[in-house]
Amino acid sequence: MYNPKSFKAEEFISHEEVVETLEYAEKNKSNPQLIGSIIDKARLGKGLSHREASVLLACEIEEKNQEIYALARKIKNDIYGNRIVLFAPLYLSNYCVNGCLYCPYHKKNKDIRRKKMSQDEIRREVIALQDMGHKRLAIESGEDPINNPIDYILESIDTIYSIKHKNGAIRRLNVNIAATTVKNYKKLKDAGIGTYILFQETYHKDSYEKLHPTGPKHDYAYHTEAMDRAMLAGIDDVGLGVLFGLENYPYEFAALLMHAEHLEAVYGVGPHTISVPRICPADDIDPTAFDNGINDDIFAKIVACIRLSLPYTGMIVSTRESKASRERLLNLGVSQISGASKTSVGGYSQPEAEDENSSQFDISDTRTLDEVIRWLIELGYLPSFCTSCYREGRTGNRFMSLSKSGQIHNFCHPNAIMTLREYMEDYAMDGTKQACQAFIQREIEKIPDNTVKKLVEENLIKISNGNRDFVF
Repeated sequence: MYNPKSFKAEEFISHEEVVETLEYAEKNKSNPQLIGSIIDKARLGKGLSHREASVLLACEIEEKNQEIYALARKIKNDIYGNRIVLFAPLYLSNYCVNGCLYCPYHKKNKDIRRKKMSQDEIRREVIALQDMGHKRLAIESGEDPINNPIDYILESIDTIYSIKHKNGAIRRLNVNIAATTVKNYKKLKDAGIGTYILFQETYHKDSYEKLHPTGPKHDYAYHTEAMDRAMLAGIDDVGLGVLFGLENYPYEFAALLMHAEHLEAVYGVGPHTISVPRICPADDIDPTAFDNGINDDIFAKIVACIRLSLPYTGMIVSTRESKASRERLLNLGVSQISGASKTSVGGYSQPEAEDENSSQFDISDTRTLDEVIRWLIELGYLPSFCTSCYREGRTGNRFMSLSKSGQIHNFCHPNAIMTLREYMEDYAMDGTKQACQAFIQREIEKIPDNTVKKLVEENLIKISNGNRDFVF
Protein backbone atom coordinates (compact mmCIF):
# COMPACT_ATOMS: atom_id res chain seq x y z
CA MET A 1 0.00 0.00 0.00
CA TYR A 2 1.34 3.43 -0.97
CA ASN A 3 2.06 5.62 2.04
CA PRO A 4 4.45 8.58 1.66
CA LYS A 5 4.71 8.88 5.47
CA SER A 6 5.76 5.26 5.96
CA PHE A 7 9.33 4.39 6.95
CA LYS A 8 9.19 1.23 4.82
CA ALA A 9 10.78 1.51 1.39
CA GLU A 10 8.17 -0.62 -0.38
CA GLU A 11 5.41 1.60 0.97
CA PHE A 12 6.81 5.08 0.26
CA ILE A 13 8.14 3.78 -3.10
CA SER A 14 5.14 1.59 -3.87
CA HIS A 15 5.58 -0.43 -7.06
CA GLU A 16 1.82 -0.50 -7.57
CA GLU A 17 1.60 3.28 -7.26
CA VAL A 18 4.39 3.74 -9.80
CA VAL A 19 2.68 1.38 -12.26
CA GLU A 20 -0.68 3.14 -11.82
CA THR A 21 1.07 6.50 -12.29
CA LEU A 22 2.64 5.38 -15.56
CA GLU A 23 -0.70 4.04 -16.79
CA TYR A 24 -2.33 7.37 -15.92
CA ALA A 25 0.42 9.27 -17.73
CA GLU A 26 0.15 7.07 -20.81
CA LYS A 27 -3.62 7.53 -20.88
CA ASN A 28 -3.31 11.33 -20.67
CA LYS A 29 -0.17 12.02 -22.71
CA SER A 30 -2.27 13.68 -25.44
CA ASN A 31 -4.86 15.32 -23.17
CA PRO A 32 -4.35 19.07 -23.79
CA GLN A 33 -6.77 20.21 -21.08
CA LEU A 34 -5.15 18.15 -18.31
CA ILE A 35 -1.61 18.91 -19.47
CA GLY A 36 -2.45 22.63 -19.66
CA SER A 37 -3.85 22.60 -16.13
CA ILE A 38 -0.73 20.87 -14.79
CA ILE A 39 1.52 23.44 -16.48
CA ASP A 40 -0.62 26.21 -14.99
CA LYS A 41 -0.15 24.66 -11.55
CA ALA A 42 3.61 24.48 -12.13
CA ARG A 43 3.63 28.22 -12.94
CA LEU A 44 2.79 28.87 -9.28
CA GLY A 45 6.26 27.62 -8.38
CA LYS A 46 5.08 25.27 -5.65
CA GLY A 47 5.92 22.02 -7.41
CA LEU A 48 4.01 19.07 -8.80
CA SER A 49 3.10 15.61 -7.57
CA HIS A 50 4.81 12.57 -9.07
CA ARG A 51 1.63 11.75 -10.98
CA GLU A 52 1.24 15.23 -12.43
CA ALA A 53 4.90 15.39 -13.40
CA SER A 54 4.71 11.97 -15.06
CA VAL A 55 1.95 13.24 -17.31
CA LEU A 56 4.20 16.10 -18.43
CA LEU A 57 7.10 13.73 -19.01
CA ALA A 58 4.87 11.55 -21.21
CA CYS A 59 3.33 14.52 -23.05
CA GLU A 60 3.42 14.12 -26.84
CA ILE A 61 1.99 17.52 -27.74
CA GLU A 62 4.92 19.53 -29.07
CA GLU A 63 3.39 22.92 -28.27
CA LYS A 64 2.94 21.85 -24.64
CA ASN A 65 6.47 20.45 -24.50
CA GLN A 66 7.83 23.83 -25.53
CA GLU A 67 5.78 25.39 -22.71
CA ILE A 68 7.36 22.92 -20.29
CA TYR A 69 10.87 23.87 -21.42
CA ALA A 70 10.13 27.60 -21.28
CA LEU A 71 8.65 27.31 -17.80
CA ALA A 72 11.60 25.25 -16.56
CA ARG A 73 13.93 28.04 -17.72
CA LYS A 74 11.78 30.68 -15.99
CA ILE A 75 11.52 28.80 -12.69
CA LYS A 76 15.23 28.13 -12.66
CA ASN A 77 15.99 31.81 -13.28
CA ASP A 78 13.41 33.02 -10.74
CA ILE A 79 14.89 30.90 -7.95
CA TYR A 80 18.58 30.53 -8.80
CA GLY A 81 19.13 33.51 -11.04
CA ASN A 82 22.16 32.95 -13.27
CA ARG A 83 24.29 31.30 -10.54
CA ILE A 84 25.99 27.95 -11.17
CA VAL A 85 27.71 26.27 -8.22
CA LEU A 86 30.97 24.44 -8.93
CA PHE A 87 32.53 21.44 -7.19
CA ALA A 88 34.85 18.50 -7.77
CA PRO A 89 34.68 14.85 -6.70
CA LEU A 90 37.53 13.30 -4.74
CA TYR A 91 37.71 9.51 -4.78
CA LEU A 92 39.39 8.19 -1.64
CA SER A 93 39.31 4.45 -2.35
CA ASN A 94 37.93 2.03 -4.93
CA TYR A 95 38.03 -1.06 -2.73
CA CYS A 96 34.51 -2.48 -2.74
CA VAL A 97 32.81 -5.69 -1.58
CA ASN A 98 29.66 -5.26 -3.69
CA GLY A 99 28.85 -6.95 -6.98
CA CYS A 100 27.11 -4.08 -8.83
CA LEU A 101 26.84 -5.04 -12.49
CA TYR A 102 27.13 -1.46 -13.80
CA CYS A 103 30.17 -0.35 -11.78
CA PRO A 104 33.81 -1.33 -12.40
CA TYR A 105 34.49 -1.25 -8.66
CA HIS A 106 32.58 -4.55 -8.32
CA LYS A 107 34.43 -7.16 -6.32
CA LYS A 108 34.97 -9.59 -9.22
CA ASN A 109 36.81 -7.06 -11.38
CA LYS A 110 40.44 -8.17 -11.28
CA ASP A 111 41.59 -5.76 -14.00
CA ILE A 112 41.03 -2.45 -12.27
CA ARG A 113 43.86 -1.15 -10.10
CA ARG A 114 42.72 -1.08 -6.46
CA LYS A 115 43.82 2.00 -4.55
CA LYS A 116 43.23 3.65 -1.20
CA MET A 117 44.76 7.02 -0.48
CA SER A 118 46.77 7.65 2.67
CA GLN A 119 46.22 10.92 4.55
CA ASP A 120 49.41 12.31 3.02
CA GLU A 121 48.15 11.44 -0.46
CA ILE A 122 44.82 13.08 0.35
CA ARG A 123 46.69 16.24 1.40
CA ARG A 124 48.50 16.37 -1.95
CA GLU A 125 45.22 15.91 -3.84
CA VAL A 126 43.42 18.59 -1.86
CA ILE A 127 46.26 21.08 -2.36
CA ALA A 128 46.07 20.39 -6.11
CA LEU A 129 42.30 21.00 -6.03
CA GLN A 130 42.75 24.18 -4.00
CA ASP A 131 45.36 25.37 -6.49
CA MET A 132 42.73 25.06 -9.23
CA GLY A 133 40.32 27.21 -7.20
CA HIS A 134 37.91 24.63 -5.80
CA LYS A 135 36.22 25.34 -2.45
CA ARG A 136 33.63 22.53 -2.45
CA LEU A 137 34.35 18.81 -2.79
CA ALA A 138 32.31 15.61 -2.83
CA ILE A 139 34.24 12.68 -1.41
CA GLU A 140 33.53 9.23 -2.82
CA SER A 141 34.48 5.74 -1.72
CA GLY A 142 33.66 2.13 -2.48
CA GLU A 143 31.92 0.07 0.21
CA ASP A 144 34.43 -2.05 2.10
CA PRO A 145 34.21 -2.26 5.92
CA ILE A 146 37.82 -3.45 6.15
CA ASN A 147 39.56 -1.05 3.78
CA ASN A 148 37.14 1.91 4.01
CA PRO A 149 35.66 1.89 7.53
CA ILE A 150 33.81 4.93 8.85
CA ASP A 151 36.87 5.91 10.89
CA TYR A 152 38.89 6.21 7.66
CA ILE A 153 36.19 8.45 6.16
CA LEU A 154 36.08 10.62 9.30
CA GLU A 155 39.87 10.94 9.42
CA SER A 156 39.88 11.94 5.75
CA ILE A 157 37.22 14.60 6.39
CA ASP A 158 39.32 16.07 9.21
CA THR A 159 42.38 16.06 6.96
CA ILE A 160 40.59 17.80 4.09
CA TYR A 161 39.11 20.54 6.26
CA SER A 162 42.47 21.16 7.94
CA ILE A 163 44.36 22.03 4.77
CA LYS A 164 44.86 25.76 4.15
CA HIS A 165 47.25 26.14 1.23
CA LYS A 166 48.08 29.72 0.17
CA ASN A 167 44.60 31.29 -0.10
CA GLY A 168 42.93 27.92 -0.59
CA ALA A 169 40.46 26.14 1.67
CA ILE A 170 37.78 23.51 1.27
CA ARG A 171 34.76 25.18 2.83
CA ARG A 172 32.11 22.54 2.18
CA LEU A 173 32.64 18.80 1.98
CA ASN A 174 29.78 16.66 0.72
CA VAL A 175 29.92 12.92 1.23
CA ASN A 176 28.85 10.13 -1.11
CA ILE A 177 29.46 6.82 0.67
CA ALA A 178 27.43 3.64 1.09
CA ALA A 179 24.28 3.44 3.18
CA THR A 180 25.16 3.15 6.85
CA THR A 181 23.73 3.32 10.37
CA VAL A 182 22.18 6.20 12.32
CA LYS A 183 25.21 6.05 14.61
CA ASN A 184 27.59 6.54 11.68
CA TYR A 185 25.47 9.28 10.17
CA LYS A 186 25.69 11.12 13.49
CA LYS A 187 29.47 10.84 13.26
CA LEU A 188 29.37 12.35 9.77
CA LYS A 189 27.13 15.15 11.03
CA ASP A 190 29.53 15.86 13.90
CA ALA A 191 32.44 15.90 11.42
CA GLY A 192 30.81 18.88 9.70
CA ILE A 193 29.78 17.42 6.35
CA GLY A 194 27.58 19.38 3.98
CA THR A 195 25.20 17.18 2.00
CA TYR A 196 25.01 13.41 2.34
CA ILE A 197 24.58 12.00 -1.16
CA LEU A 198 23.45 8.49 -2.04
CA PHE A 199 22.29 7.39 -5.47
CA GLN A 200 19.48 4.90 -5.48
CA GLU A 201 20.73 3.58 -8.86
CA THR A 202 17.26 2.10 -9.57
CA TYR A 203 14.01 2.17 -7.62
CA HIS A 204 12.64 -0.94 -9.34
CA LYS A 205 13.10 -3.53 -6.60
CA ASP A 206 13.42 -6.62 -8.82
CA SER A 207 15.89 -4.88 -11.11
CA TYR A 208 17.77 -3.49 -8.12
CA GLU A 209 18.31 -6.95 -6.65
CA LYS A 210 19.45 -8.36 -10.00
CA LEU A 211 21.86 -5.47 -10.57
CA HIS A 212 23.26 -5.89 -7.03
CA PRO A 213 23.52 -9.69 -6.77
CA THR A 214 26.08 -9.76 -3.96
CA GLY A 215 27.31 -7.61 -1.10
CA PRO A 216 25.54 -5.42 1.47
CA LYS A 217 24.14 -3.19 -1.28
CA HIS A 218 21.91 -6.10 -2.34
CA ASP A 219 19.53 -5.12 0.49
CA TYR A 220 17.02 -2.87 -1.30
CA ALA A 221 15.19 -1.70 1.81
CA TYR A 222 18.34 -0.84 3.77
CA HIS A 223 19.68 1.18 0.85
CA THR A 224 16.40 2.95 0.03
CA GLU A 225 15.72 3.87 3.67
CA ALA A 226 19.22 5.33 4.14
CA MET A 227 18.08 8.94 3.81
CA ASP A 228 15.64 8.44 6.68
CA ARG A 229 18.47 7.26 8.90
CA ALA A 230 20.63 10.20 7.79
CA MET A 231 17.92 12.73 8.58
CA LEU A 232 17.09 11.05 11.89
CA ALA A 233 20.79 11.47 12.72
CA GLY A 234 20.49 15.22 12.18
CA ILE A 235 21.87 15.59 8.66
CA ASP A 236 19.71 18.41 7.26
CA ASP A 237 20.75 18.20 3.61
CA VAL A 238 20.54 14.98 1.62
CA GLY A 239 21.02 14.37 -2.09
CA LEU A 240 19.08 11.84 -4.17
CA GLY A 241 19.84 10.42 -7.60
CA VAL A 242 19.22 7.53 -9.96
CA LEU A 243 21.48 6.14 -12.66
CA PHE A 244 19.42 6.62 -15.78
CA GLY A 245 19.80 3.71 -18.16
CA LEU A 246 19.44 0.85 -15.70
CA GLU A 247 15.64 0.74 -15.74
CA ASN A 248 12.72 2.23 -17.67
CA TYR A 249 13.14 6.01 -17.27
CA PRO A 250 9.46 6.89 -16.58
CA TYR A 251 9.53 4.42 -13.68
CA GLU A 252 12.69 5.94 -12.23
CA PHE A 253 11.37 9.47 -12.68
CA ALA A 254 8.11 8.78 -10.83
CA ALA A 255 9.83 6.86 -8.03
CA LEU A 256 12.49 9.56 -7.60
CA LEU A 257 9.79 12.16 -7.06
CA MET A 258 7.97 9.82 -4.67
CA HIS A 259 11.16 9.60 -2.61
CA ALA A 260 11.32 13.40 -2.50
CA GLU A 261 7.66 13.54 -1.47
CA HIS A 262 8.35 11.03 1.30
CA LEU A 263 11.14 13.19 2.78
CA GLU A 264 8.92 16.26 2.60
CA ALA A 265 5.99 14.42 4.22
CA VAL A 266 8.03 12.98 7.09
CA TYR A 267 10.70 15.62 7.77
CA GLY A 268 9.13 18.76 6.33
CA VAL A 269 11.94 19.23 3.82
CA GLY A 270 12.72 17.43 0.58
CA PRO A 271 16.13 16.66 -0.90
CA HIS A 272 18.71 19.44 -1.02
CA THR A 273 19.96 18.13 -4.37
CA ILE A 274 19.08 15.65 -7.08
CA SER A 275 21.75 14.22 -9.38
CA VAL A 276 20.93 13.00 -12.87
CA PRO A 277 23.76 10.73 -14.08
CA ARG A 278 23.43 8.52 -17.16
CA ILE A 279 25.26 5.23 -17.42
CA CYS A 280 28.49 5.64 -19.38
CA PRO A 281 31.56 3.60 -20.37
CA ALA A 282 33.93 2.39 -17.64
CA ASP A 283 36.75 -0.12 -17.16
CA ASP A 284 34.79 -3.33 -17.81
CA ILE A 285 31.33 -1.79 -18.28
CA ASP A 286 29.67 -1.43 -21.68
CA PRO A 287 26.61 0.86 -21.41
CA THR A 288 25.10 -0.73 -24.55
CA ALA A 289 24.66 -3.91 -22.50
CA PHE A 290 21.81 -2.13 -20.70
CA ASP A 291 18.52 -1.82 -22.57
CA ASN A 292 17.17 1.38 -21.02
CA GLY A 293 19.56 4.07 -22.22
CA ILE A 294 18.07 7.50 -22.84
CA ASN A 295 18.89 9.95 -25.61
CA ASP A 296 19.69 13.64 -25.16
CA ASP A 297 16.13 14.81 -25.86
CA ILE A 298 14.59 12.54 -23.24
CA PHE A 299 17.33 13.49 -20.80
CA ALA A 300 16.61 17.19 -21.31
CA LYS A 301 12.91 16.64 -20.73
CA ILE A 302 13.59 14.72 -17.51
CA VAL A 303 15.65 17.65 -16.21
CA ALA A 304 12.94 20.17 -17.19
CA CYS A 305 10.20 18.13 -15.51
CA ILE A 306 12.24 17.71 -12.32
CA ARG A 307 12.70 21.49 -12.22
CA LEU A 308 8.93 22.01 -12.48
CA SER A 309 8.27 19.36 -9.83
CA LEU A 310 10.91 20.40 -7.29
CA PRO A 311 11.58 24.09 -7.89
CA TYR A 312 13.76 24.59 -4.81
CA THR A 313 15.95 21.50 -5.10
CA GLY A 314 19.42 21.90 -6.55
CA MET A 315 20.09 19.77 -9.60
CA ILE A 316 23.54 18.38 -10.41
CA VAL A 317 25.09 17.21 -13.66
CA SER A 318 28.64 15.90 -13.72
CA THR A 319 31.44 15.57 -16.26
CA ARG A 320 29.85 12.29 -17.38
CA GLU A 321 28.06 14.64 -19.77
CA SER A 322 29.66 16.48 -22.67
CA LYS A 323 30.07 20.23 -22.91
CA ALA A 324 27.13 20.42 -25.35
CA SER A 325 24.88 18.31 -23.13
CA ARG A 326 25.71 20.32 -20.04
CA GLU A 327 25.09 23.60 -21.83
CA ARG A 328 21.62 22.44 -22.80
CA LEU A 329 20.80 21.21 -19.29
CA LEU A 330 22.00 24.42 -17.60
CA ASN A 331 19.26 26.19 -19.48
CA LEU A 332 16.58 23.80 -18.23
CA GLY A 333 17.19 23.54 -14.53
CA VAL A 334 20.66 22.34 -13.55
CA SER A 335 22.19 24.51 -10.81
CA GLN A 336 25.43 22.69 -9.93
CA ILE A 337 28.16 21.17 -12.07
CA SER A 338 31.51 19.55 -11.46
CA GLY A 339 34.60 20.93 -13.14
CA ALA A 340 38.00 19.47 -14.05
CA SER A 341 36.92 16.19 -12.46
CA LYS A 342 38.88 12.99 -11.95
CA THR A 343 37.00 9.77 -11.23
CA SER A 344 40.19 7.92 -10.39
CA VAL A 345 41.46 7.48 -6.86
CA GLY A 346 43.52 10.64 -6.73
CA GLY A 347 44.81 11.87 -10.07
CA TYR A 348 44.69 15.63 -9.44
CA SER A 349 48.23 16.13 -8.16
CA GLN A 350 49.69 13.71 -10.68
CA PRO A 351 47.93 12.06 -13.64
CA GLU A 352 47.41 8.33 -13.42
CA ALA A 353 49.52 6.07 -15.61
CA GLU A 354 47.45 4.24 -18.21
CA ASP A 355 48.21 0.85 -16.70
CA GLU A 356 47.11 2.05 -13.25
CA ASN A 357 43.55 2.98 -14.19
CA SER A 358 41.37 3.23 -11.06
CA SER A 359 38.51 5.30 -12.52
CA GLN A 360 34.88 4.61 -11.78
CA PHE A 361 33.74 5.87 -15.19
CA ASP A 362 34.98 7.74 -18.24
CA ILE A 363 34.38 11.48 -18.28
CA SER A 364 33.14 13.38 -21.34
CA ASP A 365 33.92 16.97 -20.36
CA THR A 366 37.69 17.08 -19.87
CA ARG A 367 38.18 20.87 -19.72
CA THR A 368 40.15 22.62 -17.00
CA LEU A 369 38.31 24.52 -14.28
CA ASP A 370 39.49 27.79 -15.78
CA GLU A 371 38.04 26.81 -19.15
CA VAL A 372 34.73 25.92 -17.48
CA ILE A 373 34.65 29.26 -15.64
CA ARG A 374 35.30 31.18 -18.86
CA TRP A 375 32.63 29.15 -20.69
CA LEU A 376 30.01 29.84 -18.00
CA ILE A 377 30.72 33.58 -18.11
CA GLU A 378 30.46 33.62 -21.89
CA LEU A 379 27.05 31.94 -21.57
CA GLY A 380 25.94 34.59 -19.06
CA TYR A 381 26.14 32.40 -15.95
CA LEU A 382 27.70 33.49 -12.67
CA PRO A 383 30.18 30.81 -11.50
CA SER A 384 29.84 30.37 -7.74
CA PHE A 385 32.14 28.83 -5.15
CA CYS A 386 29.84 29.96 -2.35
CA THR A 387 29.46 27.70 0.71
CA SER A 388 28.03 30.26 3.13
CA CYS A 389 24.56 28.71 3.60
CA TYR A 390 26.11 25.59 5.10
CA ARG A 391 28.50 27.55 7.30
CA GLU A 392 25.88 30.10 8.41
CA GLY A 393 23.34 27.43 9.33
CA ARG A 394 21.04 27.99 6.36
CA THR A 395 20.36 24.28 5.84
CA GLY A 396 17.37 21.96 5.85
CA ASN A 397 14.08 23.70 6.64
CA ARG A 398 15.72 27.10 7.03
CA PHE A 399 17.27 26.93 3.57
CA MET A 400 14.01 25.79 1.98
CA SER A 401 11.96 28.50 3.70
CA LEU A 402 14.37 31.16 2.45
CA SER A 403 14.26 29.64 -1.04
CA LYS A 404 10.47 29.48 -1.15
CA SER A 405 10.17 33.09 0.01
CA GLY A 406 12.67 34.22 -2.62
CA GLN A 407 15.05 35.59 0.04
CA ILE A 408 17.87 33.13 -0.66
CA HIS A 409 18.88 35.16 -3.71
CA ASN A 410 19.77 38.04 -1.37
CA PHE A 411 22.48 35.86 0.16
CA CYS A 412 23.60 33.71 -2.76
CA HIS A 413 24.03 36.36 -5.43
CA PRO A 414 26.43 38.66 -3.51
CA ASN A 415 28.30 35.63 -2.12
CA ALA A 416 28.73 34.25 -5.63
CA ILE A 417 30.14 37.58 -6.82
CA MET A 418 32.67 37.65 -3.99
CA THR A 419 33.80 34.03 -4.47
CA LEU A 420 34.25 34.65 -8.20
CA ARG A 421 36.43 37.64 -7.30
CA GLU A 422 38.52 35.35 -5.08
CA TYR A 423 38.92 32.96 -8.01
CA MET A 424 39.85 35.85 -10.30
CA GLU A 425 42.54 37.14 -7.93
CA ASP A 426 44.08 33.78 -7.01
CA TYR A 427 43.67 31.34 -9.89
CA ALA A 428 42.32 32.79 -13.14
CA MET A 429 44.34 32.81 -16.35
CA ASP A 430 44.80 36.22 -17.96
CA GLY A 431 41.91 35.95 -20.44
CA THR A 432 39.57 34.56 -17.79
CA LYS A 433 40.65 37.26 -15.34
CA GLN A 434 39.57 39.96 -17.78
CA ALA A 435 36.26 38.20 -18.41
CA CYS A 436 35.67 37.89 -14.64
CA GLN A 437 36.41 41.57 -14.04
CA ALA A 438 33.84 42.78 -16.58
CA PHE A 439 31.25 40.19 -15.57
CA ILE A 440 31.53 40.98 -11.85
CA GLN A 441 30.91 44.64 -12.55
CA ARG A 442 27.73 43.82 -14.47
CA GLU A 443 26.54 41.52 -11.67
CA ILE A 444 27.10 44.21 -9.01
CA GLU A 445 24.68 46.47 -10.87
CA LYS A 446 21.98 43.81 -10.50
CA ILE A 447 22.02 43.99 -6.68
CA PRO A 448 18.77 45.80 -5.79
CA ASP A 449 19.66 46.86 -2.24
CA ASN A 450 22.09 49.79 -2.20
CA THR A 451 23.38 48.89 1.27
CA VAL A 452 24.20 45.35 0.16
CA LYS A 453 25.74 46.67 -3.05
CA LYS A 454 28.00 49.01 -1.08
CA LEU A 455 29.11 46.19 1.26
CA VAL A 456 29.90 43.95 -1.72
CA GLU A 457 31.95 46.69 -3.37
CA GLU A 458 33.86 47.28 -0.12
CA ASN A 459 34.50 43.54 0.27
CA LEU A 460 35.72 43.26 -3.32
CA ILE A 461 38.33 45.90 -2.55
CA LYS A 462 39.36 43.96 0.54
CA ILE A 463 39.64 40.79 -1.55
CA SER A 464 41.90 42.66 -3.99
CA ASN A 465 44.02 43.61 -0.99
CA GLY A 466 44.44 39.99 0.10
CA ASN A 467 41.52 39.34 2.47
CA ARG A 468 39.31 36.30 1.89
CA ASP A 469 36.08 34.55 2.85
CA PHE A 470 33.43 37.25 3.21
CA VAL A 471 29.86 36.01 3.55
CA PHE A 472 26.31 37.28 3.74
